[in-house]
Amino acid sequence: MKKRGKGVAWMFYPIGFTAYANPSAAFVKVNQDGSAVVWTGATDVGQGSTTALAQIAADALGIPVELVTMVTSDTLQTPMDIGSVASRVTYIAGNAIVRACEAAKKILFEVASEELGIGPEGLESRGGWIYVRDFPERRVRVAEIARKAEVVKGRPVIGAGSYNPPTTFLDLETGHGKPYNTYVYAAQVAEVEVDTETGEVKVLRITAVHDCGRAINPLLVEGQVEGGVAMGIGYALTEEMVLQEGRVLNTKLADYLVPTSLDVPPVDVSIVEVPDPTGPFGAKGIGEPSLLPTAPAIVNAIYDAVGVRIRELPATPERILKALQEKG
Repeated sequence: MKKRGKGVAWMFYPIGFTAYANPSAAFVKVNQDGSAVVWTGATDVGQGSTTALAQIAADALGIPVELVTMVTSDTLQTPMDIGSVASRVTYIAGNAIVRACEAAKKILFEVASEELGIGPEGLESRGGWIYVRDFPERRVRVAEIARKAEVVKGRPVIGAGSYNPPTTFLDLETGHGKPYNTYVYAAQVAEVEVDTETGEVKVLRITAVHDCGRAINPLLVEGQVEGGVAMGIGYALTEEMVLQEGRVLNTKLADYLVPTSLDVPPVDVSIVEVPDPTGPFGAKGIGEPSLLPTAPAIVNAIYDAVGVRIRELPATPERILKALQEKG
């Protein structure tokens, strides 16, 4: 007999290292043609962070994203970044890039203020133009000002910035501390079908609702969540490292079962945008949090379907059948 059930799980997750310093730094240069080059040590390992960071730089400078060139990961050329871990890159490297862009933009605005007849505080930039904020018809191209700054004023438009989240270690006397500067939140609902004769579990659908601050690139956020859900399904149902006296016995993918695209059900992703005032344009992160609620949601759905709690992962058919037999 096949029975269906639904389960829900939620989580909150910190961004960045626990209390320890985890800085990032960035350089930016605005060229005479209005394009920009950004140097960051943040490494894109497939999550799309280079694209998101380019978007952050473009918005911070007020130029089209296609005019931003990213130089990443090369420790000979790029400044410090602690690593693509702890779901920290968008939040921490993004903040460093914003600060570097602000330093470069300060030069642009100081030079443009002479051209536009208003103090730098009355200017803003977007779309490759520098505008008078309250009189947008008065404007000048970023390229023109970058060239004037460099050739006429002798002020190359360059900036540097860094960011390290303000954290503290635990005070053992008071029990107080601030291990992280921001957190993200999520809930996932799993719908499953359990075969009571074989113990096999089929995941029918996952609904994932995630807070990431502001989604710099919604499509990348959706992709991260879908990838995390796929990993979570493997964690819940198939992936198990078999050890014997410290040796891994299942060293091949024929024995260590990773879900394929055929094993991943429809995933409905919803992004909850609550911009964080400490993040770059309100962004926080999405990497690891996308994985965390999936397995508990599936295990709760199994319980809803057949009334047994699986307390050891993965929830293999053998473990489910054993639990059903013990239930009687």
